[in-house]
Amino acid sequence: MPIYAYRCESCGHTLEALQKVSDAPLRDCPACGAAALHKQLTAAGFQLKGSGWYATDFKGGGSAAPAATATTAGAGATATASSDAAPAACGASCACH
Repeated sequence: MPIYAYRCESCGHTLEALQKVSDAPLRDCPACGAAALHKQLTAAGFQLKGSGWYATDFKGGGSAAPAATATTAGAGATATASSDAAPAACGASCACH
């Protein structure tokens, strides 16, 4: 359940409330009793758990690198010409080549 921050426009009292997303917003201020509570925009809090996507999703490496190596090895004398070409990861329109 998310924690919502509220501020009373009448007296300036602030509070935080643990509510369900489906709950109606609070309206009555506990300090002054006025129906002037409004939700405040706050940063969302979250926790990253586990080892991350980089360790689990792309652990085996890409399939583009072995295919490019096989093509270069089979070319023989044209290996110097293919070394000037952009690597498979960069693409043809990169600024580094």
